[in-house]
Amino acid sequence: MDKIEKIVVEAELELIDKYKEIDDICYYNSNKVLSSFIKNNVNEAHFNSTTGYGYNDIGRDVIEKIFSDVLGTEDSLVRSQFISGSHALTVALFAILRPDDILLSITGTPYDTLHEVIGIRENSSSLKSYNISYEQIELINDDFDYEKIEEVLKSKKIKMIEIQRSKGYSTRKSISNEKVKKVIEFIKKIDNEVIIMIDNCYCEFVSKEEPGFYNADIIVGSLIKNLGGGLAPNGAYIAGKKEYVELAADRLTVPGEGKEVGPTLGINKSILQGLFMAPVVVANSLKIATLTSRVMEKLNYKVEPKSSDERVDIVQNIIFEDKDKLIKYCQGIQMSSPIDSNAIPEPWDMPGYEDQVIMASGSFTQGSSIELSCDGPIRSPYIAYQQGSLTYEYGKIAIINAIRNLEEN
Repeated sequence: MDKIEKIVVEAELELIDKYKEIDDICYYNSNKVLSSFIKNNVNEAHFNSTTGYGYNDIGRDVIEKIFSDVLGTEDSLVRSQFISGSHALTVALFAILRPDDILLSITGTPYDTLHEVIGIRENSSSLKSYNISYEQIELINDDFDYEKIEEVLKSKKIKMIEIQRSKGYSTRKSISNEKVKKVIEFIKKIDNEVIIMIDNCYCEFVSKEEPGFYNADIIVGSLIKNLGGGLAPNGAYIAGKKEYVELAADRLTVPGEGKEVGPTLGINKSILQGLFMAPVVVANSLKIATLTSRVMEKLNYKVEPKSSDERVDIVQNIIFEDKDKLIKYCQGIQMSSPIDSNAIPEPWDMPGYEDQVIMASGSFTQGSSIELSCDGPIRSPYIAYQQGSLTYEYGKIAIINAIRNLEEN
């Protein structure tokens, strides 16, 4: 056993109580998922596939009922036709917003891939090109700026408020359910008509409840993150109030046909089985994130969240403050990946991002963030954003090897 393995073993002993908390949440969410499967009488007929228009797909319909149950919403749209979480967010934005409407972010600048969607960066197909305005309010000490939110809501008519729970490529902390619940109640007292949309990517099943239980109007997430359980090969969901889900369905497919069309092409079993496994897979991801945090703390690296902090999403930040160390750590993760372990990731100009990005992701599903991956923009303070792990054991092996690559080179 070398130095790094010894530190990992020490860290595991120190994290027994944290792991127990994660296991308790996993049990709660597993019960919630299983109860919905039983309630909706899931059977082998729901694995069947449709083609063409996708009419009368009973599997697709039951999937959307189950997602509504576990997310605490009236309705949901769960489709393989969504390319990514960013695509689902885009569909929701274009479905609900109209010319002269105002979109307000209250968590600062959204994730990089939405910049051209909104018009923060110029694009002739952006919301801005349709005369939809965008404003943002920065967080204060990683919490909402309630005074500024009230000021804006009382001075102009805001159509939609966007809350991005996970940090994206920013240096802020992710937003807890407790903070989401509090701010939704605050907003609705001022303007009950404003539509609140939650970007819930990376956050599902990290806690016992989702924002749908707190009266969020729309929540959005990707199936190649938490709720796909590592088995869904693609897709995303839009869940929330029925009227908004129907608008999103009309925008994704055709007005007047909406949810009634969309072939599943054999994906139903993967989505159902992925959701069934998701509480355990998320728990493994959380344990690996917590272990990474504790080990890197012991090696005197800055991390966020700290190993003792409450977890809000599956993302673990390691602040290297050194470009070469960021690259070496990501390359170490790639070396211990089941797919493309011989590849050496290098920073590159990735579509949708302002800075070059290094991305280690040797996953069975391209771009899957619930499988162990690690990436980051090549900009100061050179933060690695690590997320996922289908099993605890594979994640543990990978971080040991990544740290070796970092420390030995």
